Amino acid sequence: MSQFTSGVYIYDAVRSPKARVRKQGGTLAEVPAYDLLGRLLTAIHARGLDPESVGDILIGTSTAVGDQGGNVARAAALWAGWPDAVPGGVISRLCCSGLDAVEAGAAKIASGIADVVVTGGVESMSRVPMMSDKPSFAFDRELADRTGFVNIGVSADLTAAHYGFTRAELDQAAVTSHRRALAAPPSDSIVPIRIGEDNVLVADEGPRADVGVDSLAELKPLFGEDPSWERVATRLPDASLPEVGLHTAATAPGMSDGAALAVLGSGAASALTGHAPIAEVIGVAQAAVRSPLLTAPVIAAKRALANAGITAGQLDVIEANESFAASVLLMIREFDLDPAKVNPLGGAMATGHPLGAGGGLLLVNALDQLRRVDGEYALITVPAALGLGAAVVVRRLR
Repeated sequence: MSQFTSGVYIYDAVRSPKARVRKQGGTLAEVPAYDLLGRLLTAIHARGLDPESVGDILIGTSTAVGDQGGNVARAAALWAGWPDAVPGGVISRLCCSGLDAVEAGAAKIASGIADVVVTGGVESMSRVPMMSDKPSFAFDRELADRTGFVNIGVSADLTAAHYGFTRAELDQAAVTSHRRALAAPPSDSIVPIRIGEDNVLVADEGPRADVGVDSLAELKPLFGEDPSWERVATRLPDASLPEVGLHTAATAPGMSDGAALAVLGSGAASALTGHAPIAEVIGVAQAAVRSPLLTAPVIAAKRALANAGITAGQLDVIEANESFAASVLLMIREFDLDPAKVNPLGGAMATGHPLGAGGGLLLVNALDQLRRVDGEYALITVPAALGLGAAVVVRRLR
């Protein structure tokens, strides 16, 4: 694979705090997706970006119905009072949507179609619950049988069993995520979100100090009785299936609301963005597998690293979405990564995963952490249902 030599730069990146979804109504449940995204558009304008210079707004969202339907990117731009001439569009590739939007924006810059593109993602799971779009692959038995659809939680359990990750190892990964999230320093890339007159969300919700291996060992598996196991047995008759489910509510990602934006531009875009570039996009990749194992992010990461012309050993930060504990442990094993460099700020097991917004939030975290450790290279990866995976490699400009 040839190296990515396009000169696509990141000039700014911001995100909201992540708010956990709760039955009684989460902290951001009263903030529609277009409003949440609109507040970030207002923030990057205030930080120096001239909206008149923006050639497009590309936003990832997984469940594009309700508040998130009908082109939430364009709705957010108009809601925020941006110029009428700024277009916007939505990219929906399930949990890979946010990273896919970054990749699509990078392609527009690289091709010369636009000088500045705002990319990112948004997901309000409080207002637009997962599966509320009634996807046919999950609800149409004939299609599910023909395509071999497997619940991603079952894929996570199967991955853990296939690669020999024990329940104790999965639980320990969750404990580590909570501890790191609790210790994460504040960031000026996080835009506080005001809710009403007196409430302002300034940090990610969810991490708990009382999470320990002993308490997690008492939790029941989430996916042991899922009907997808019948389809797995049909597709993989010789596979060694786990006797019971392995992932629990603690080692699966929590549901959350959130949004993130990144300002991409050409090398000549500094005057338009109000910033010198902070990083360069040097590798991108998408991947897909028919196997029910969560291996697509590994394939995407290999392609993106080759695209970037670097090795995994050169990475200073890895933000591997904690879609499930097994997906992170697999990345560490397959690339022989230093665990301390992987999700150093915690992840979705502690703070939740806002589906299509996830990739954008991980990108912001990676850029923040590169600056903290004076690092150069970061890898961001996300797995998604239907055997999908995405990866982006960035190089920090010192």
